Amino acid sequence: MSADPTRLVLLGSKGGPALRPGGPWPSSSLLEIGGRKIVVDCGLGVTRGLVDAGISLKALDLVFVTHLHSDHVLELGPLIHTAWTAGLATPVTVFGPPGTGHHWQRFCQAMEFDIEIRIADEGRPDIADMVSIVEFGEGRVMEERGLKVSALRVDHPPVTDCFALRFEHGAKSVVFSADTAFFPPLADFAKGADVLVHEAMLEDGIERLVAKTGNGARLREHLLASHSFAGEAGRIATDAGVGRLVLNHLIPADDPEIGEADWIVAVRKTWAGDLTIARDGLVVG
Repeated sequence: MSADPTRLVLLGSKGGPALRPGGPWPSSSLLEIGGRKIVVDCGLGVTRGLVDAGISLKALDLVFVTHLHSDHVLELGPLIHTAWTAGLATPVTVFGPPGTGHHWQRFCQAMEFDIEIRIADEGRPDIADMVSIVEFGEGRVMEERGLKVSALRVDHPPVTDCFALRFEHGAKSVVFSADTAFFPPLADFAKGADVLVHEAMLEDGIERLVAKTGNGARLREHLLASHSFAGEAGRIATDAGVGRLVLNHLIPADDPEIGEADWIVAVRKTWAGDLTIARDGLVVG
């Protein structure tokens, strides 16, 4: 087992793409395991979150995208580009579902003027040569230097290519549920993990959220079909026998009538073990 410490930093803890004054930022996490610094999802705010967590952008190494909803991928290009302008000189590998390569190519096309002029004027390496995109499906995603990563397709309609991820190094294992409705096979996928980071929704806040956002009936329909209630996340954690459950991608995450105690009450009906309720910048382990 590696002596390298394992650290999880929840950079952005809210579910959904909307930003509101004083509220948290969308999905992104930093996982340090086996000496690797791994970014999981790239919602708005991921770059600032990494810097605030003490990470040099020049050290950007591995990036994983669970699916192509904007609150998970919107800042992928800007993160890599900003690292490049900060002096990134080593390769970055981005693992994502089908379509990730197209997303990155189009970002580079949109930034063509800036990229070309910085290469010519500032002597920077070509950013296109530094980034490798690996599109994955279910099963083993990578195995390198003792780090093993596996993927499980979860239930997040209408998105079909949405994947839970399991990271393992030595005796350490961390699982991210990605966005998913209650999905019992996830318990087997997360079996015995040290940490399960699972999305969570509170029924009490849904009506206020859809009223605030607009397009209420359709949004409500999506939330109920595509996401998990906190108690359902607790059931997965219990069935999997994980060491700690982290409720993340919180829906709603910025309702003044909902606090950490409400999440705890909801999940304690199904989960009795160690528990963390996400907030931006929180360090787990």
